[in-house]
Amino acid sequence: MKKLVKVKLGKNVTIHDFVNLYGCEIGDNTKIGAFVEIQKGVKIGKDCKISSHSFICEGITIKDRVFIGHNVTFINDRYPKSKGRWTLEKTLVKKNASIGSGSTVMCGLTIGEGSTVGAGSVVTKNVPDKTLVVGNPARAISKNTNSKF
Repeated sequence: MKKLVKVKLGKNVTIHDFVNLYGCEIGDNTKIGAFVEIQKGVKIGKDCKISSHSFICEGITIKDRVFIGHNVTFINDRYPKSKGRWTLEKTLVKKNASIGSGSTVMCGLTIGEGSTVGAGSVVTKNVPDKTLVVGNPARAISKNTNSKF
């Protein structure tokens, strides 16, 4: 029998239908779309928006005011196996970042403060602060030096 791990919710959190939450923390005023899974140990900050059909696995930390588009997938093990030992690699998404719909974020990375990941990108390396990355693999195409953040 599995042990239930409590979910910690901040104030005014919105959770739509068909969401799976397991032992995670979600900050104030964050919105979680339909068909999202957030696994144990995940920490999501305040004022975030997690769009529908996204998967946020164990080992992910998302800071305040982050946007996660539809169908974004995070990875937490570089060499997954169906059985046996696995290695959790943590990922950090810094405040004010945006990750576009359909993107995949590999494990062990940092998505920089105020950065943007274009829709459909596959992020395989760290993203510097205030940088726009796109493609597969994602590469920097501009630095946003005029960011409001």
